[in-house]
Amino acid sequence: MNQRAKLSTTPLLIGLPLLLATHLIGCSAFMPPPKPEGLNTRVYTANESSNTVTVLDGDNYQVIGDIDTLNYGPHDLALSRDGKQLWVTNLANGRVSVIDTETRKPVASIYTGTRAHVVALTNNNKHAWVANITDNTISIIDTSIFRILGTIPVGKGPMGIAFSRDGKFAYVSSQDKMVNVIDTNAHQVIKQIPVGPNPHFLTLGPDGRIWGTNTGSNDIYVIDPSTNEIASTIEVGPAPQQIAFALKGTAGPNAYVTVTGLNKVVVVNATSPTLSIREQIDVGDGPNGIWANAVGTKVYVGHTKSNNVMVVDTGTSQVAATLPVGKKPIRVVASR
Repeated sequence: MNQRAKLSTTPLLIGLPLLLATHLIGCSAFMPPPKPEGLNTRVYTANESSNTVTVLDGDNYQVIGDIDTLNYGPHDLALSRDGKQLWVTNLANGRVSVIDTETRKPVASIYTGTRAHVVALTNNNKHAWVANITDNTISIIDTSIFRILGTIPVGKGPMGIAFSRDGKFAYVSSQDKMVNVIDTNAHQVIKQIPVGPNPHFLTLGPDGRIWGTNTGSNDIYVIDPSTNEIASTIEVGPAPQQIAFALKGTAGPNAYVTVTGLNKVVVVNATSPTLSIREQIDVGDGPNGIWANAVGTKVYVGHTKSNNVMVVDTGTSQVAATLPVGKKPIRVVASR
């Protein structure tokens, strides 16, 4: 299936409505930068019902504070490779907030479409791709000037975005039970891969494959980017949400999957072609967002019902700390 992109090559061709939709936050919004805080892991949660992002010290297990996104319904997060910018989709008003992580203040707010759902940064960090779940489009933003370059039509209700390791393909899950494969040079959908109901989260695994969850079912799947076919699937429990990769001692990498229907994190062996479950870890109420620290010794699990983040030591599979955050922390990311 091929669909022509509506991507322009210069912001001058975008048209007045899109240009007016993008605005920078004025200088009056800035506060003096905080004191240096070292190189500790920074954990961020998108709190959908609080309109905030909570910042945590992921090594010392401390709450640093909340950031007002100046928008409504923060849903997804993407952290730049250097950790200096945090991109936040706001589901309720269709805008993307860009936050300076040093000042902890928004520096831009960009309207992309009705119900901006998820955001992913390209491998070179030059563009942000935003899935507009009601408009059935992907908006592409220049990250240096905060301008929309154009849009790509995709399947019904785009839900998740991930890029291949070489950057040649973008994978977009959609509510029509498909993963759309997009040629990132041509900006065209070149293939649709059938998956399960309500395929939500997508991520690039350490093996170079694309991992996804069928949140409307009970399984996860793995796509081989060399063939753009499903390579493997495994049932993990009802309503799997998101996936992170970490070690257990020297064993791994393993896929840590939040499974809302079980209130558990299910650990899947990610080192062999045939997937298998290693263990299940009891966590809090409504686990959803999950992310691992840079060395894979801890995972941070957000809970949308109990409004906290649990830090799981992957070596012992025990909860090392529980930290309060805002209401409905739907997404978690951590600095490298």
